[in-house]
Amino acid sequence: MERNWDLAKVSDGKLYESNDLVKVGCNGCKDCSACCHGMGNSIVLDPFDLYRLTLGLGKTPEELLDSALELNTVDGLVLPNLKMQEENEACFFLNEEGWCSVHSYRPGICRIFPLGRIYQKDQFRYFIQIHECKAAHKTKIKIKNWIDTNDIEKNDAFILDWHYFLKNYQEQIKAGILKGAEWKQVNLRILQCFYLTPYDRDTTFYLQYEKRRKLWL
Repeated sequence: MERNWDLAKVSDGKLYESNDLVKVGCNGCKDCSACCHGMGNSIVLDPFDLYRLTLGLGKTPEELLDSALELNTVDGLVLPNLKMQEENEACFFLNEEGWCSVHSYRPGICRIFPLGRIYQKDQFRYFIQIHECKAAHKTKIKIKNWIDTNDIEKNDAFILDWHYFLKNYQEQIKAGILKGAEWKQVNLRILQCFYLTPYDRDTTFYLQYEKRRKLWL
């Protein structure tokens, strides 16, 4: 999602990599679920997020879209995001005790919070969103441990590729190059290819993603 903001106003002014220590540890979010409320449609899912949710919950993408997820337009592209409950604007997966019921397979945006990513050519780095998490007495933790994702190098490569894959089409939409029936077709192809077509449980996500990406070359 494209955002226009001054990095100096939302961060400590530093950029970090996955092996760096950052002060984000929050004692397991004890007695706090503020970041799971009022997020609107901002928790946008990438294909790996949906892959983890379908495997963890044993549900199809269509079943999740009928309950916990919804589709919204993000800079011109239709993508899935976590749904907030109408009565209290809490994440669909937040249970009555105020805990995330899908914590072990939660989406990437939730995993890195309160970190954000900034993309620079062929890499991305992290920054701390200093005004987002209200927890006091934070402790230092290595970023890759905080994210808690296996095959972090492969995951980083996927995230970078997916970002620029989407950005290419978003820039075409913004410039008025991609519109009308062609715009609709691209959106349907992205949803079908990367989200709705089931992934094989017995093969790694990254190999399957690479095969699907080659269809677009």
